Amino acid sequence: MIRYNTKSWWKLIFKFHKGDTFRTLLPNILIVALFTLLIVYFDQAIVSGQLKYTSAVHSLFGFVISLSLVFRTNTAYDRWWEGRRLWGALINSSRNIALKCNSYLDSDQFIRESLAYDITNFAEVLKNHLRDHSDTSLYQVGHPPSLAAGKIFNDIADLNRQGHLTEAQLLTLNNDLTSLSEICGSCERIKKTPIPFSYHVFIKKFVFCYIISMPFVFAPEFGYWTPLITSFMFYVLASLETLAEEVENPFGTDINDLPIDELCIIIKRDAYEILLGYPRTQYASVE
Repeated sequence: MIRYNTKSWWKLIFKFHKGDTFRTLLPNILIVALFTLLIVYFDQAIVSGQLKYTSAVHSLFGFVISLSLVFRTNTAYDRWWEGRRLWGALINSSRNIALKCNSYLDSDQFIRESLAYDITNFAEVLKNHLRDHSDTSLYQVGHPPSLAAGKIFNDIADLNRQGHLTEAQLLTLNNDLTSLSEICGSCERIKKTPIPFSYHVFIKKFVFCYIISMPFVFAPEFGYWTPLITSFMFYVLASLETLAEEVENPFGTDINDLPIDELCIIIKRDAYEILLGYPRTQYASVE
């Protein structure tokens, strides 16, 4: 995820980063420009400006496609924001488990270190699971987050059986522990339930038809400026669809996806600081 200054207007306008849609769409933009140039040449040089098309219907199509793209981008952003809320909830639940255990447990270094590791491990395993990365060093099971969450449950249950935690203290931890599986399930729902395929196809076909028909409408009026206008319109419309495709699954490694790696570091830092008292100068050793 890119960190940027929202108030830096001119710098943002003229900035082209490696994930900019212009780079991705450049081959298609050139194809559209070439096609438009051929239509303009046919109109200007062959039929001497005899192409006559009304722009009323094309304007109506433009209004309809703008509504469709607004719905598309809003839906994708809602998925992105829900993913961020879920990982924020994971940070809070991890902190709450660490804070409560810190106040309940004695100063046994081994118990605290094991618990801090397991809290951190759940976030890392969930991240790899959502990105379809196999965790060869830890788990070779069908659903690694369940095993990682189960390890935390087992740690807490063992502490209760050994007398380190009372039944009342175990009860106060229950909501935070169960939230781990709920957060995992909600993230999987976002990842495994994309926008329906038919809607994806419809938007792309609509954009294609709109752009292909544009040179016939604009060529008689704008002449050889038409390729520039058509290419720019294609860039705008296709960019909205491309960005929506990228952010609708916010758990990947694309430049606009959620900063899950940073969020895992935050969970690790806080768990070790709360349970083991690591000062800030030692964060590098646990990250």
